[in-house]
Amino acid sequence: MNDDQPTGNPWVKSLLVWGGIFLALLMVVSMFGSRGDVGQAIRYSDFRAKVAEGTVAEVQVGQDRIVGKYKNGDSFSTVPIPNDTSLPQLLQEHDVSYAGRAPEEPNLLLYILVQALPFILILGIAFFALRQVQKGGGSGAMGFGKSKAKMLTERSGRVTFDDVAGIDEAREELQEIVEFLRDPGRFSKLGGQIPKGALLVGSPGTGKTLLARAIAGEAGVPFFTISGSDFVEMFVGVGASRVRDMFEQAKKNAPCIVFIDEIDAVGRHRGHGLGNSNDEREQTLNQLLVEMDGFEANEGIIIIAATNRPDVLDPALLRPGRFDRQVVVPVPDIEGREKILAVHMKKVPLAPDVIPRVIARGTPGFSGADLANLVNEAALLAARRNKRLVAMQEFEDAKDKVMMGAERRSMVMTEEEKKMTAYHEAGHAIVSVNEPASDPIHKATIIPRGRALGMVMRLPERDSYSYHRDKMLANLSVAMGGRVAEEIIFGHDKVSSGASSDIQYATGLARNMVTKWGMSDKLGPLQYEEQQEGYLGMGGSNRTMASDETNKLIDSEIRLLVDTAHKRATEILQTQSEKLEQLARALLEYETLTGDEIKQLMETGELDRPEEPRGPARTNPVNGSSIPKAGKRFSGGPAPQGA
Repeated sequence: MNDDQPTGNPWVKSLLVWGGIFLALLMVVSMFGSRGDVGQAIRYSDFRAKVAEGTVAEVQVGQDRIVGKYKNGDSFSTVPIPNDTSLPQLLQEHDVSYAGRAPEEPNLLLYILVQALPFILILGIAFFALRQVQKGGGSGAMGFGKSKAKMLTERSGRVTFDDVAGIDEAREELQEIVEFLRDPGRFSKLGGQIPKGALLVGSPGTGKTLLARAIAGEAGVPFFTISGSDFVEMFVGVGASRVRDMFEQAKKNAPCIVFIDEIDAVGRHRGHGLGNSNDEREQTLNQLLVEMDGFEANEGIIIIAATNRPDVLDPALLRPGRFDRQVVVPVPDIEGREKILAVHMKKVPLAPDVIPRVIARGTPGFSGADLANLVNEAALLAARRNKRLVAMQEFEDAKDKVMMGAERRSMVMTEEEKKMTAYHEAGHAIVSVNEPASDPIHKATIIPRGRALGMVMRLPERDSYSYHRDKMLANLSVAMGGRVAEEIIFGHDKVSSGASSDIQYATGLARNMVTKWGMSDKLGPLQYEEQQEGYLGMGGSNRTMASDETNKLIDSEIRLLVDTAHKRATEILQTQSEKLEQLARALLEYETLTGDEIKQLMETGELDRPEEPRGPARTNPVNGSSIPKAGKRFSGGPAPQGA
């Protein structure tokens, strides 16, 4: 074992020290409190009997104690009865040598020690507790002003830039900081100065914290990590004290890197609070601004911060000299998703049919965290199915679970509810197929998933970075397709609440088109709503910047867009009523259809696929794959009675 490593708990060591002090005090008390060798204590009646027997040699008689010795040399002591005048005569009759015993003087030191011992113990315990609190990182009353920053030392599980994929531009910008720390002369000889700070900006799960860990693994310099919320306390001035303490620690270890996660917790705009309610946060921010770039320069300290809310940060925090670089960490494109999948798949035994490119193509909009979760879910599914390798089927099932939620096959639905759900989802699918600007259908199902009774999942063919008007109008029509199908098949009075989420989506999309994106001919390309923070910066809402008459016009334009989409969906479904019947009956038969199967059914009116197993699926004992039942052809014919 390494001799430099601590060999015990510091709490145990402190307790042993104080226990030793306590025992030493007891020894001192016992030493000063000793009254000499007084021998065995006996009763006074026994003492008189011993004298009468002639076994007592000599005694010393005092007012409160008689001490003596037997003829065999043993000592004894007893407490006399007051005013016993017969004792001297008894001693003389039996030839016992006796003398008087002077009263003992009180020991002043003993008295002081005995009286002070409880207070010494109380003070010792209090000092011990406060000392431990101060050592514990400032969690108690004596350590409020101590920084909670922790130095990251990853001896195992070290993360490097090789573990970061899909965000090449962000990685390159941060690699330059690492290179500067390794070889500052290469840049300084041309007049370049080391950046003082870098702000990582991106959606949740895109890899901001992972990038910071990679910098820690690559730089080879001390790396302190802290959360923005660790600065803010209920007492004014504590946050500023913690900022000062953090930079003092960093100066002692310069050159070093300080990583502040979720900096928006302390770096929000100043002046948004009411009265003095935000003094603590603003004082903390002011101290952070001064420490980063104030009167005294902090050479060799690089601040790296991460946030997904750059819009709420104070402008003084974002200026050059504090955060010289704002590194955007975006959601990865298809190339990035493929690289991220390759990183996470290294730890998973894959079957030969797994193609990361295909999975990446079917996961648009997934962040790095989403893809890591996808690989993990696929591995869990394979383990649940007792497979040795994770196959493509597990990845497809995991993707459906992540996108649409877990299947709720235990949920019991009546035949009427299943029929309505089938026509509802068929309505969405038919409108989507007939809208050229709509994304292709990935899968349609009437199996309850998550909070939905059924779902039509559409996926774009490629990554898109802008949202066009024709696609928005197509999405509005697709959203109305389920409600329109219910109206056509079951009638106005039998329309269900299943379209509530569709209506909510359509209303929100239409409102954004009118108030934010300038897609109303009557209102023109103006913004009528803006995002604002809620009370004291908590939450957020949309604030309308328009007069009452303009608000009425906004409402009428939103209504016009949704009504137009409703009419468009009605026209499509009325002209495609036969295909609506076919698709609904196919969903009732198979419960889940892929996009290719829906396309085949729309083009040929028939569908060839293995029969969906009813009950537990049979598995191949060799490789664990499912064995389909005999193939079955679905042919669209006359609609069943009552459909």
